[in-house]
Amino acid sequence: MKRPTIDREKLTDGAYALGWSAVKKLPEPAAKALGSRIADTVWKRRGKGILRLEANLARVVPDATPQRLAQLSRAGMRSYLRYWMESFRLPAWSKERIRGGFAPADVHHLVDGLKSGRGVILALPHMGNYDLAGAWVTTKLGVPFTTVAERLKPESLYDRFVAYREGLGMEVLPHTGGAAFGILARRLRAGGLVCLVADRDLSASGIEVKFFGEAAKMPAGPAMLAVQTGAMLLPVTLWYDESSVMRGRVHPEIEVPQTGTRAEKAATMTQEMADAFASGIADHPEDWHMLQRLWLGDLEARGPAGRAGRAEAGGADGVRPGAAGTDEARADARGTEQS
Repeated sequence: MKRPTIDREKLTDGAYALGWSAVKKLPEPAAKALGSRIADTVWKRRGKGILRLEANLARVVPDATPQRLAQLSRAGMRSYLRYWMESFRLPAWSKERIRGGFAPADVHHLVDGLKSGRGVILALPHMGNYDLAGAWVTTKLGVPFTTVAERLKPESLYDRFVAYREGLGMEVLPHTGGAAFGILARRLRAGGLVCLVADRDLSASGIEVKFFGEAAKMPAGPAMLAVQTGAMLLPVTLWYDESSVMRGRVHPEIEVPQTGTRAEKAATMTQEMADAFASGIADHPEDWHMLQRLWLGDLEARGPAGRAGRAEAGGADGVRPGAAGTDEARADARGTEQS
């Protein structure tokens, strides 16, 4: 007897639909406890995502023992599931809860930049909960902003993520078609705010940087937008503590170099962005949700298949001229290794 075919896309869409419909109705302590249970269960299975997370953390904390790496990966999964539980519940949070849910340091860099009228680009790694940070910006500061989202499969799942983020006050652009870069540039020239997740780019046009001492690629989009529009480029790092409030830091502006070609200026700025990310990740490694290969050495180790995968995944976390990319909405759940 032939087994019925499993439609994984429908299952994925259904799982997210269930999360947004059911988890948001839970009391906050219950949602947090559920997230911790799921995280611990996944962590104990020692799947590819957990092993990759520990391999990544070994570069961030090079003197960590295997026991320490295991502790960090368990804390990392709890942080990751906290992100999901919060995200499923964010549409039901009151404005007061959102305003009190995030406490960034040095936010004056952002406020002063917006007042200057130059436009501001916030570049973030996969840390903490950037959806909550975005909701805080639109609610606490009253400032709308534009971001980019990858077209996911099934289309209904992409529509869910777009509706979710638009419901939090964000303008969401699709990365396909190459139009996003131009729209983002127009928003910035008008003095607007753009937010991009920017710590992973596997495309041919990503900029190579030194990240924790090894080569990796990060998207050119944030720096190129700053070079072309004169907007401020501000890295942001996020983390959790034991409280119900997420913490964060707005780092000082990465200024456009006075000399060099556009490509050279963008390369210099992207390295500075990587350094800012590294400083925040080193302080809070358990809140960096990177369950995929990042460093070029790991990608090249997979041989031709790995390189082909890199090309297919082009621009998955940033935006670049001519082929706009995106933060991938975390919709792949980053708990499974992409191949």
